[in-house]
Amino acid sequence: MTGLITHKGACHCGAVAFEVDAPAEVTVQDCNCSMCRMTGYLHLIVPASRFRLLRGQDALTTYTFNTGTAKHLFCQYCGIKSFYVPRSNPDGYSVNLRCVDQLTFRAVTVEPFDGENWEENGDKLRHLSSE
Repeated sequence: MTGLITHKGACHCGAVAFEVDAPAEVTVQDCNCSMCRMTGYLHLIVPASRFRLLRGQDALTTYTFNTGTAKHLFCQYCGIKSFYVPRSNPDGYSVNLRCVDQLTFRAVTVEPFDGENWEENGDKLRHLSSE
């Protein structure tokens, strides 16, 4: 994919900081599963090669449930989940768009994703972590 730029992001307290390479115009998913609905998470899913943790590995704590495939990573200080390894894309990262500097985006399209019915819809996101 051409036209990638580096976007910077962090948790609320700044203990965890990261960069993600993505276009200036992105489409993100607004999932209605219990976890995402309760936290207001907006998914920008990228291949692992386009994500870099700059600081805060030691500040992260992991929460898993159900199959244990998804690795929900939270800052142990402020509680914010700024990125995680999603069940749909275990070879990539889902970055919370709300934790990324919005000034580097030219346009953001938000599309609904039916994560409440995961088994029927999970594969629809698989292509997002492909190079």
